[in-house]
Amino acid sequence: MKPSYMGIVLTKLDGTAKGGIILPIRNELHLPVKWVGLGEQVGDLQPFDADDFAKSLFGSLLEDEK
Repeated sequence: MKPSYMGIVLTKLDGTAKGGIILPIRNELHLPVKWVGLGEQVGDLQPFDADDFAKSLFGSLLEDEK
């Protein structure tokens, strides 16, 4: 069993084309994505939110549940 603090920090995710790499990395390592870097500064690291990530990739294809 892996400790809960283990996970992936993926930097330089500021380009749309780079976002798709999260899934193969996560599946290969069997670790959750914890943080993503959306710029070049340490302050640009943000906790990874899978819902926000999916919405940013698929935008108008997803419908909000009512």
